[in-house]
Amino acid sequence: MPSPTLAQVLHLEIPVVVRVGERPMSLRDVISLVPGSIIQLPKNANAELDLLCNDKAIGCGNAVKVGENFGIRITYMGDVKQRSEALAAVTSDDEAAATALAEQLLSGQL
Repeated sequence: MPSPTLAQVLHLEIPVVVRVGERPMSLRDVISLVPGSIIQLPKNANAELDLLCNDKAIGCGNAVKVGENFGIRITYMGDVKQRSEALAAVTSDDEAAATALAEQLLSGQL
């Protein structure tokens, strides 16, 4: 059974980011953006999207429509070590709990 500290960590809500793409832009171009501007991304519209936790890639997937919302269908998830490392960075305020979480994930207890 998880320790009380670990149980608290497992209930934390963390931001999960789906990255469509990125590109460098000059400060001049960013300042000149207005509503209606289009930023072209160097990524094919059908390419997989990156799934990130704490700015670390943990997987990827394809964009899907869920009702009137967007979603992501996971096609790849990194190994448990990658995910626990990304999560450990989120919970760096409690390093012992983050270490315990990683150990339990790696041992298959969670």
